[in-house]
Amino acid sequence: MKPIDFRSDTVTRPGQKMRQAMSRAEVGDDVYGDDPSVNELERMGAELLGYEKALFTSSGTQANLIGIMSHCGRGDEYIVGQQAHTYKYEGGGAAVLGSIQPQPVEFEKDATLDLRKVADKIKPDDIHFARTRLLCLENSHNGKPLPLDYLQKAGDFAKVSNLNLHLDGARLFNAAVAQDVEVSELSRPFDSTSICLSKGLGAPVGSLLCGSAEFIAEARKWRKMVGGGMRQAGIIAAASIYALQNNVARLAEDHENARDLADGLNNLEEISVEENRAQTNMVFFTMEEHRAKALAYFLAKKNILISAGATTRMVTHLDITDEDVRLVLKEIGHFLAQ
Repeated sequence: MKPIDFRSDTVTRPGQKMRQAMSRAEVGDDVYGDDPSVNELERMGAELLGYEKALFTSSGTQANLIGIMSHCGRGDEYIVGQQAHTYKYEGGGAAVLGSIQPQPVEFEKDATLDLRKVADKIKPDDIHFARTRLLCLENSHNGKPLPLDYLQKAGDFAKVSNLNLHLDGARLFNAAVAQDVEVSELSRPFDSTSICLSKGLGAPVGSLLCGSAEFIAEARKWRKMVGGGMRQAGIIAAASIYALQNNVARLAEDHENARDLADGLNNLEEISVEENRAQTNMVFFTMEEHRAKALAYFLAKKNILISAGATTRMVTHLDITDEDVRLVLKEIGHFLAQ
């Protein structure tokens, strides 16, 4: 029996219709620019997000890395959230491979970076300091969409501060659906945006980096340098095209399931659900850590997977149904009653 997997929305598997689209994909050599499916995906992504061009990458980590390296040179600096994916969870790639210094700033409770704190971190024009060139934001962050008015303020701030602005939009479509706006409304203030196609959208692999034609030409060079020159990539691009055409609006179902999960967990003793509950497809709760790990072991025997710790995150996605949510709540109840 297939596990019910709440660990992440990265665990989704392509359905039959997506697999059929992949089997019918027209392919060519993408390094030569000859893969029609990749070209169509890049055109579609750029149009959806309101940019001139897009570049298909193997992962969100690769998209963010080459985005930062296209904005910054050796000895430059980017400002980023302390818990942001581009800083904490991408292996230090910008520093190691790009010689680009990260300057982290603590997130606010609403997932924003306080722009006054960001301003304090911008280095003076002085030979002793790295050159501050870029501000990186993340939307959504830990399931929280950035406030709409904040995005415009961040765009204005970046212009006044002479900074480029990059968005790690791995779950940007979740934010757009939750806020009932076009995704281009969320990407408009940014010089570049990455979106992940293999999380809530359900494709098996891949991300897009979007920006101006000049920016993407530079990014394409960096993609090649870090080993991301793919050949007959149309097979996986076709899955992403299907995802963009069919799996965006349905993200609302994941958000509803997450709200039901948060409400159910909130009614259980021993468990404290994070304030704000579920704004998109993520629920965070705390309990005594040894109990959380025992819970994970108990659920695993029922073929239900969670990642337990001091704070436990549960994520809904297209392979999680409302029935699965009811089942996991029931089983957690059984565990707590022992």
